[in-house]
Amino acid sequence: MPVKIHELACDVLVAGGGAAGVPCALAAARSGAKVILCQDRPVLGGNASSEVRMHIVGANGTGSFDRGRALETEAREGGIIEEIRLEACVRNAQRSASMLDLILYDLCRAEPNLTLMLNTTVVAVEKPSRGNNRIELVIAERPNTEDQFRIRAKVFVDCTGDGRLGVEAAAAFMEGRESQEQFGESLATESPDNLRLGSTILMQARKHDRPMPFVAPSWARRFSRDDMRLRLYAVPGEEEPTHEYGFWWAEWGGTLDTVKDNESIRDELLAITLGIWDHVKNGPRDETGADNSLDAANWALDWIGFLPGKRESRRFIGQHVLTEGDVMDSREFEDAIAYGGWSLDLHPPEGVDAANRLPCEQHPVPWLYDIPLRCCVARDVSNLMFAGRNISATHVAFSSTRVMGTCAVVGQGVGTAAAYAALRQLDPCRLSRDANALRGIQQQLLCDDAFLIGRCNDDPKDLALSARVTASSSQLGCEAANILTGQTRAVHGERGARPTRNCPGTHRWMSEPDCGLPAWIQLDWESPQEIKEVQLIFDTGLHRHLTLSHHDGYTARMKWGCPQPETVSDYTIEIQDGHSWLTMTSVNGNYQRRRRHEFGDEVSTQALRITVTATNGTDHACIMEVRVLSSD
Repeated sequence: MPVKIHELACDVLVAGGGAAGVPCALAAARSGAKVILCQDRPVLGGNASSEVRMHIVGANGTGSFDRGRALETEAREGGIIEEIRLEACVRNAQRSASMLDLILYDLCRAEPNLTLMLNTTVVAVEKPSRGNNRIELVIAERPNTEDQFRIRAKVFVDCTGDGRLGVEAAAAFMEGRESQEQFGESLATESPDNLRLGSTILMQARKHDRPMPFVAPSWARRFSRDDMRLRLYAVPGEEEPTHEYGFWWAEWGGTLDTVKDNESIRDELLAITLGIWDHVKNGPRDETGADNSLDAANWALDWIGFLPGKRESRRFIGQHVLTEGDVMDSREFEDAIAYGGWSLDLHPPEGVDAANRLPCEQHPVPWLYDIPLRCCVARDVSNLMFAGRNISATHVAFSSTRVMGTCAVVGQGVGTAAAYAALRQLDPCRLSRDANALRGIQQQLLCDDAFLIGRCNDDPKDLALSARVTASSSQLGCEAANILTGQTRAVHGERGARPTRNCPGTHRWMSEPDCGLPAWIQLDWESPQEIKEVQLIFDTGLHRHLTLSHHDGYTARMKWGCPQPETVSDYTIEIQDGHSWLTMTSVNGNYQRRRRHEFGDEVSTQALRITVTATNGTDHACIMEVRVLSSD
């Protein structure tokens, strides 16, 4: 049977359904654009999916570089990735890798403006025969159904990681490492080369109640204790060694082409990972013949990946190239659409073969930093954007932006901008020069609970900003009026926003614990207001780590398997109707950070009250922001 060809059209085409692609597609669709998301795998999530199983990290850091401090430094990413994390935390207490696949799939299927196409790869691009350099349509193929799709769109977004769409469109890109001189980067190499960060295959093991032997295949690597001294033996352990999660440092392939040589890299990574497990289980024997195994007799291999978790391949050249200086100085960009904060995290390209070098060299980033829209717009294809690890950045700057929490907020920023452009018949290449467009995009991101350094809600359509706010009680520094500061987190603490760029304060209302619950907060206007929608932002403990991880020690630092204790659980929204109060909505069992409540018909009132009757753990109510919108 011949391949069947389908003609499709949308406003925004997103290629790649990983940590950047899913938020990008959801943001664009929720902004009103018709979106098609093509993912070349059977599941969503990329490196976070069940096929790879890397936990999502981001600006809040990890290990000795944690940024978090309650009421001072709340660096964990908000917006769509926070929605995903909270959903996974509550619905996936068992920490199943496949449950995250399902949560991402469910979110995409539930979005009416989004068409999800799994197992579908963008393989070619068509451009107009004349005129400017823009994409007219992409050709995508789904081999398992013998279908081909010709998809027309106004804006095309490459979230594939490897940059397949952009390469087909002949967009300029970079590979390898730049020299120190090229971008004035002290952490760059003296001379440019074509080396990059390698890839890793993860594994999981499970402890049993009896010895579980392991026999390595003949092709597995063999490692001595000296080979592993800066890796396996340098990793801090517990009193009883734990082996449930794989080895992120089992890295290899950075000296090869991580796209064209990916199959060979996969084969060698399997040999490396099984060789490390053989070393853990059976141990290298010293000259006396003594057993040096790592107390893993009862542990057995439970899962091993066959899809390498790839760190680096191509990086596109956009309207701006993010550099080490931009990151370390927290340079302010007028067109910021996201932020980062992970360390500049450089690895030896040789991976485990560089036995005498540490598996990573992390240079802490002093403050949170901007990621501008111009790093996500092609300089030479007018309607091409990108999000994820392929954005426009040097190798050094990329070593911070590449982590999946950062990729996700960039994806949401790009999706919002792509929808703005598509719905207004604008090419993305024009957005960064359009002050009105930038303001519209940034205000939409803030409304959707994304965080932008130093930027606050000043939406003239938000009726709450003109209200007088009172509450049943308030804590010092967390007064009722804080719900109108326009910022929904505290970042003035150590390693938060740069001192010249932060907006000090807790940016939330918290009721007095001594007064107990229920507690209420009220908005009053001088004249009646026509109200269609109320949006609430709750506290979800953004100073803490929260991400699906199969590492027991990392998960122990989280509040996993339950709602976050600060979050309001039960509440009502009422409007004043004459001398009485009319309940518009009542919610029980909330665990999400952002909640929107649209009323069927516009209502007129001079006062609105939110009453909190229960939380998920704390003895007081906490609300970060209240927005009130009319149908206009």
